[in-house]
Amino acid sequence: MQKLYIKNIDEIESVAQNFLKLFKDPKTIAFYGSMGAGKTTFIKSLCKHLGVIDTVNSPTFAIINEYATSSNKLIYHFDLYRLENEHELLDIGFEDYLYAKTWNFIEWPEIAENFFTDAVIKVQIQEVDNGQREISIAIA
Repeated sequence: MQKLYIKNIDEIESVAQNFLKLFKDPKTIAFYGSMGAGKTTFIKSLCKHLGVIDTVNSPTFAIINEYATSSNKLIYHFDLYRLENEHELLDIGFEDYLYAKTWNFIEWPEIAENFFTDAVIKVQIQEVDNGQREISIAIA
């Protein structure tokens, strides 16, 4: 397991860059953490470094947001917080996204764990001392 630390909000961009250096190809990344841990904020920084030209917002009500990059690639951002069961994942075609060769960022992924393979990267973001964030990365 690898760990990265964000000591303050000014460091988030450099940490996001370092995070992306760990991966050569697009991946599905499941983000775990409590409400307010910084999942969406970190995903916004990742999207910025991946060249997203759209506005990045939490897809809390839409469940999924699609973002275009400057190189005409697509990135998918999920927020599964409001889903009640796995059938709702099937209704949105969740499995198709997992097998696509795109970046998939998934917040509140617990309901989707039965769909995950070893190819899914699990990231835990938690607040530690003085508002710092610890990012634990489980790379399969």
